[in-house]
Amino acid sequence: MQLQVGMVLEGKVTGITKFGAFVALPDGKSGLVHISEIANTFVNDVHDYVEDGQTVKVKIIGIADDGKINLSIKKAEAPEAPERPAGRAPRAYSSGPQQRASAHNYRQPVPRANGPTNDASFEDKLKHFMQESDSRMADNKMYAEHRTRRRSR
Repeated sequence: MQLQVGMVLEGKVTGITKFGAFVALPDGKSGLVHISEIANTFVNDVHDYVEDGQTVKVKIIGIADDGKINLSIKKAEAPEAPERPAGRAPRAYSSGPQQRASAHNYRQPVPRANGPTNDASFEDKLKHFMQESDSRMADNKMYAEHRTRRRSR
């Protein structure tokens, strides 16, 4: 069988290192699942997610010229995007407890009535983003200058 990028296969974990897991594929070939491709969350220890001899579903995400095969577990098991009811826009921000608990959230996102719409062109969205970015940069600069002036007194 000819392996190609995008194929989803089942393989057996043959080795675990601190940077990923080696998986034996059909036809005697093997590939590496990098630690960043094991789960959709932060992976501190590969052993928490896979173990030697475990059968896993992997997706081929790359084949190097020298024959090395890059694999992904998280892309092989990626859930389909849930369908939204018609006419309902995705939430722009979360007001959940994890956001309120963080001390680093200085500026909460505010829905803007004059913001870009979903049907705006890329150029319009980029223009709006640049305007907001310039405004925030000016605010930050003014705040930093104010703090510097207060210290020098």
